[in-house]
Amino acid sequence: MNYILRNERSEDIKGISTLTAAAFEHAEHSSHTEHFIVDALRRAGQLTVSLVAVEHEAIIGHVAISPVVVSSGVAGWFGLGPVSVAPDRQGQGIGSALMKAALAQLQGQGAAGCVLLGDPGYYARFGFKAHAGLELPGVPHEYFQALSLGGEVPVGAVQYHPAFEATE
Repeated sequence: MNYILRNERSEDIKGISTLTAAAFEHAEHSSHTEHFIVDALRRAGQLTVSLVAVEHEAIIGHVAISPVVVSSGVAGWFGLGPVSVAPDRQGQGIGSALMKAALAQLQGQGAAGCVLLGDPGYYARFGFKAHAGLELPGVPHEYFQALSLGGEVPVGAVQYHPAFEATE
């Protein structure tokens, strides 16, 4: 491992945007707006966790975590994503390292839990799983997963910040 993980800095913003666009450019289940989402979350002050993987001053990975709203009113839940790794560095454990560090940081902040939308086969390794009664409307149940960081997984519909609708 020749890279370091650290919190985002202001001078990283352009590099994060470029990396995120490249990471999702050929992703089959992507809206190809992930870089706009990260920028919109940042502008809205909604990036609770924003970590980068840096190697030789180049950003090779990024993960974002932002607050979500659960219809039951339970507080302290967050959404993880997007997670981006440079296309030529995917499959080398960078995404996993970012996930683990981001979740540890979130837990250190006293979060109740985290949700994400993604491949159950991949995210199960971090403890995420689908939970009956917790849903993201319009999304197949098995792809919307949660991880409790203390306490019960809530019941209800989850709503992400409006920044997730950003298209530019």
